Amino acid sequence: MTKIKLSLKWVLLGCIDNCLNLKSFKRIHAQLVTSGIASNDLVVNAAVDFFGKSVAFVDYACDFLKHCDSALSSFPFNRLVSSYGDSDRPKAAVLAYRQLVRDGFLSDKYTFPPVFKSCTKFSGVGEGRQVHGVVVKMGFLCDLYVQNSLVHFYSFCGDCSSAGRVFDEMLERDVVSWTSVISGFVKTGLFDEAIALFLKMDVEPAVATFVSVLVACGRKGCLSMGKGIHGLIFKRGFADCSEISNALMDVYVKCQCLCEAKQIFDELHEKDLVSWTTIISGLVQSKRPKESLELFADMQSSGVEPDKVILTSLLSACASLGALDYGRWVHEYIDRRAIKWDIQIGTAMVDMYAKCGCIEMALQMFNGMPVKNVLTWNVLLNGLAVNGHGHEALEKFEEMVRAGMRPNKVTFLAILTACCHSGLVDEGRQYFHHMLSHYDLSPQLEHYGCMIDLLCKAGLLVDAVELTKSMPMSPDVLIIGALLSACKASGDTQLSQEILDHLAELESNDSGVYVLLSNIYAANQQWADVTRVRKLMKRKGIKKAPGSSVVDIDGKSHEFIAGDSRHPQNVETCKQLKFLTDQVFLEGGQP
Repeated sequence: MTKIKLSLKWVLLGCIDNCLNLKSFKRIHAQLVTSGIASNDLVVNAAVDFFGKSVAFVDYACDFLKHCDSALSSFPFNRLVSSYGDSDRPKAAVLAYRQLVRDGFLSDKYTFPPVFKSCTKFSGVGEGRQVHGVVVKMGFLCDLYVQNSLVHFYSFCGDCSSAGRVFDEMLERDVVSWTSVISGFVKTGLFDEAIALFLKMDVEPAVATFVSVLVACGRKGCLSMGKGIHGLIFKRGFADCSEISNALMDVYVKCQCLCEAKQIFDELHEKDLVSWTTIISGLVQSKRPKESLELFADMQSSGVEPDKVILTSLLSACASLGALDYGRWVHEYIDRRAIKWDIQIGTAMVDMYAKCGCIEMALQMFNGMPVKNVLTWNVLLNGLAVNGHGHEALEKFEEMVRAGMRPNKVTFLAILTACCHSGLVDEGRQYFHHMLSHYDLSPQLEHYGCMIDLLCKAGLLVDAVELTKSMPMSPDVLIIGALLSACKASGDTQLSQEILDHLAELESNDSGVYVLLSNIYAANQQWADVTRVRKLMKRKGIKKAPGSSVVDIDGKSHEFIAGDSRHPQNVETCKQLKFLTDQVFLEGGQP
C-alpha cells in the first residue's frame, strides 16, 4: 500500500468513526471503492461498527459485506449479527444472518451464539429451532459455547423439555450450562425441578445460580432448603454479594421469617432499591404495616428513590393502618415526581382511600383509571361494602358485569359483605345463589360466613343454623361467633349449649368466642356452664388477648392497648375522648 493510499485509509477511517447517517457513509463508501481499500480489515470492521448503530442499515450492511474480499475472516460478519442482537430490535440479527448466508457467508461456531441470544430476546422459538437445525447439520453441536447458547435460548423461551434434551446430550457441562437450565425452570415455574437440578450440580455454583435457586426456594416456601443454601453461600464467600443477599431476603420474607430477613438487610454494606423493596414489601405482606412505614422513612434518608412496587406496598400499608395522611403524602409524591400510573398503583390508591373511609375519593380515583381489572373492581366493591354503601356496591357490581368483567369469588365476598353491612337479606340470598347458578363458583367458608352473619344480624337464627348445617365444611370460629351473638340477642341458651360441645372439638385459639359464650351463660346465671367454658379455655391454653386501637396523628401511628396506661399521651387522650363523648351526648347521641 502506497503512502498516499495509507494516508487516505486513515482519513477515511476517521470519517467512518464520525459518520452520523447513511447518506454520509455512502459518500465515504464511494471513496473506499475508488481507492481500492474497501476490503481492508480495519476499514470493514469500522464500517461494521457504523452499521451496528442502527437496524435501519441492515440491508446496506449485508450488501457492503457481500462485495468484500472473500478471504476476510468471519469476525466482521459475526460482529454485525451480534450488534443487532444487542439492539432494541433483536430480530434484525436473524434477518442479517439469513441475508449473509444467502450471499455466501459460511457460518462458524462464533456465529450461532449471538443468533440464539437475539432469538431469546424476542422469544423467536420458531427462528431458533431453524438455526438449531443448521447447527446440527454443520456439526457445531459438540461445541460447549454453542451448546450453552442453545440451552439458554430454549430455557428462557419456556421450552424446558428441549433445553433438558440438549443439556442431557452434553458431554461437558460448565456452570453456565447448569445455571441456564435452572434459571429456565424457575422462569417457567418449575421450582421443584430447579431445586432438584441444583442438588445434582457437579461444578461450583455462580452468583446467578444461587439467585435462581433461591427464587425457587422462596416460591415453594422451602425454608430448610433456603437455610442450607444460605450456609453454602456463607461458606463459598458470597455473603457480601448484594444480588444473593436480596435473593436470601426474599426467601425469608416469603417463608414469614422476617427476623432473619431483617438481619440480612441490616448487615448489607450497600442497600439498593431491590433490598429496600424486598424488606418493605415483605413487612406489608406479613401484616406489619407500621414497621414498613418506619422503614420507608429510613429509605428516604438514605437517598434511594422509591419505585412503583414500593409505593404500591406503602399504599397497602396505609390502607391496613387507616393512615390517611401518609396515604395522601404517597399520592402527592407520585404526582409530584410525575410517576406514571399503572393498574397496580391505581388499584392500591382506590383501596387506600376506601379503607381510610374516603369513599368519594376512592370513587374519583376509580373513575379516573383508563384500564381496570377484576382486582380493581373488587377493591372498590369491598370499600363500598365496609363503609356501609350496600346499594351503591350492588349498582357497581351490575356495572362491572355490563363492562364485560367476569366476577370471581372475591367479588361475591365483597357483595355479600355489602349485603351484610347494609342488612340486605333478600339481595344477599339472591347473590349467594347466583354464585353457583350463574357463574359456576362454589361458595367457600368465607361466603357461608358472610351469609350466616347476615341472617344472624337480621334475627333469622333458624335460617342461619340451617345454612350452617348444610355447609360442605365445618364452621370456623367466625361463624360460631356470629351464631353466639345471635343466641345472646335472642336469649337462646339451648343452641349455646350445642356450640359449647362443638368448641371442644374446634381447633381454634380465638378467645373471642369463648368469652362471648361465657358471657351468655353469665347473663342467664348458668354459672356451672361459665365454669366449664373457663376450664376449656384453660385446658387449651387460651387467654383473652387485649384489644387495641391505632390512631394516626400528624403522620405518625400510635397504638393504644386496652387497660394499658403507659402510653406517654394517655392522659391527654382520655381527656379528648371524654370531650368527644360529652359532645355526642349533648347532640342527642348515646354516651
